Amino acid sequence: MSRLKINWDALGITTSLACAIHCALLPLFLSTLPLFGINIIHNFAFESGMIALAFCIGSYSLYHGFKKHHHSYKPLIIFSVGISFLFAKQIWHQREIWFLIPAVILIVSGHVLNFRACRVHNHAHEEDCDH
Repeated sequence: MSRLKINWDALGITTSLACAIHCALLPLFLSTLPLFGINIIHNFAFESGMIALAFCIGSYSLYHGFKKHHHSYKPLIIFSVGISFLFAKQIWHQREIWFLIPAVILIVSGHVLNFRACRVHNHAHEEDCDH
């Protein structure tokens, strides 16, 4: 019986890009939804859920890479700054685009750095390794 192995970095990059597509293209394609009583554009609960999803998947992915492979804080720091920009976007809606673009770039960059660091270091043995 084979075990399904999830590439958390790829999933994190995918969800980050899905978030970017949602934020950039959704208003163009779905601007008629309010006519039908559906409003997911600038819906605080929906956007907060997307941010929470990106945070959960990204955090797990980066923690796994940090703990099991490379022990580098750089991807974690870049990702965290990107997530803080997403939270700032939720607070200062009038400057949304100024926070969104760097947020997506930083979040995806953190995942790409983590992915590359995991591939370079197949496994980094530190004093905290459990084997």
